Amino acid sequence: MKRNKFRIAVRKFDAFENSIDKIWASFCKKTKCNLELEAIPYDLHPLYDTILKENGLTNGTWDISLINTDWITEAYTSNAIEDLTPYINKNAPEDFPNGWSRSLLYKQEFNDKIVGLPFHDGPECLIYRKDLFESIEENVAFCEEHGKPLKVPKTWDELIEVAEFFNRPEDNLFGTTFAAFPDGHNTVFDFCLQLWTRGGELFDDKNNILLNSQQAKEGMEFYRKALQNTNAIHPDSINFDSVKAGIAFSKGNLAIMINWFGFASMCEFIKDSKVKGKVDIANIPAGPNGKGTSLNAYWMYVIGSGSEHKDLAYDFIKYAVNKKNDKLLTLEGAIGCRKSTWHDKEVNKEVPYYHKLEALHKNTHSLPRKSNWSEIACVIDQLVLEVINTSKDIASILDSAQKEVNIIESL
Repeated sequence: MKRNKFRIAVRKFDAFENSIDKIWASFCKKTKCNLELEAIPYDLHPLYDTILKENGLTNGTWDISLINTDWITEAYTSNAIEDLTPYINKNAPEDFPNGWSRSLLYKQEFNDKIVGLPFHDGPECLIYRKDLFESIEENVAFCEEHGKPLKVPKTWDELIEVAEFFNRPEDNLFGTTFAAFPDGHNTVFDFCLQLWTRGGELFDDKNNILLNSQQAKEGMEFYRKALQNTNAIHPDSINFDSVKAGIAFSKGNLAIMINWFGFASMCEFIKDSKVKGKVDIANIPAGPNGKGTSLNAYWMYVIGSGSEHKDLAYDFIKYAVNKKNDKLLTLEGAIGCRKSTWHDKEVNKEVPYYHKLEALHKNTHSLPRKSNWSEIACVIDQLVLEVINTSKDIASILDSAQKEVNIIESL
C-alpha cells in the first residue's frame, strides 16, 4: 500500500524550502493531488548521508531529492536515481532543452540518459559592497593610504589589500571571508579556485588527479596566509560554510567575498538584508600567472529509484522547472536556471546584475564527474584543513594528499 506522503529531501536554505512549499501547493491545486508534502531540510553532510550513504533514494525513503553536481555520478552509478529520459521523451519540460544553458544540462547526462533537471545555480564570483567602493570618502582614504585609486580587486593580492582596508571590527565590518568549513565542498571549491586562477589544472597529462603541482602549492600558501590574517578576515571564517558566509554578508558584516552568485542575489530579496541595493558582482581574482575563473556547480531535482510515486514525481519536477516557477524560486532568493529568468525584466529590476549570469557561465571550470569523487573530496578537504590549522610544510601536505588520492584511484 502506497504511503500518503510525498517526501522530498531538501538542502537546508530558506529560499529552497519556501519555494518548494509554494510550488507544491500550486501543483496540488492544479492537479488535485491530495498527498501531503513532507519536505525535510538537511545540511550538506546529512543530506548526502540520507540520500546516498543510507540508500534513501534507493529504498523509497525519498521520492525526490535535491542533489548537487558533486554527487550525481555516484548517484547514477549506484542506481539510486531514475532515468528521466522516457518521461522527457513523452512529456518534456517547457522549452526543453533550449530554455537552459548547456552548462546546466551536461552533468546529469550519462550514456544518452538524463537523470536530473536543473533546480538552482549561480557560479562562484566576487561579491562586493558597491556602496563602499563608490564612496568618495572611502576612495580618498584609500588613495591617501596606498597612493592609488580604490578599485574592485582583480588579483588575490589586491583582494587582501582591499580587505585589510575595510576591516573594521569596531564597526562589526570585516574585510572578507572564505567559506572554510570542512564539509567536503567549501574547502574543496576554494582549493580548486586557487589552483585554476593560477593557471593550474586538477589533472595531469595522463588524466590522473594532480594535487601537488606548483600552482596548488602557491594557492595553498596564499590561502594559509589569508585565513590567518586577522586584519582582513572575519573571525568566524573557519566555521563558515557558503550559506553562513552569505548571511554574514547580507547583514552588512563583510565588504567583499568569494561566494556563489546566489548569495549576492539573496541580499536583494531577504527581509533581514542590510545591504539591499548596495551589492554588485565581478569575476573571481587571479593569481600572478593565471586568470579569473569561476566554478560551475549546481543543484538539480532527481527521482529516487525506490520511489512509489515516480509518475507523480516527474509531473512535479516538470512543473517545478517551468518558467513561472523558475522565476518564483529566484524571487524567493535562490537562483533560477532558465535563460528566461536571467534576462527577466522584473528580476533584473530587483537584481541589476542578474543578466551577468550568462557571461559568468562562459568562464567556468567544473569538478570532475567521478563516482569516487566524494572520497577524493575528503582528501582535499583534509589537506586544506592541514594548511589552515597547522604550520606543516605545504609541499609535504600536498605530497601526502597525492599519495592518498593515488591509492583511491588505484582501487
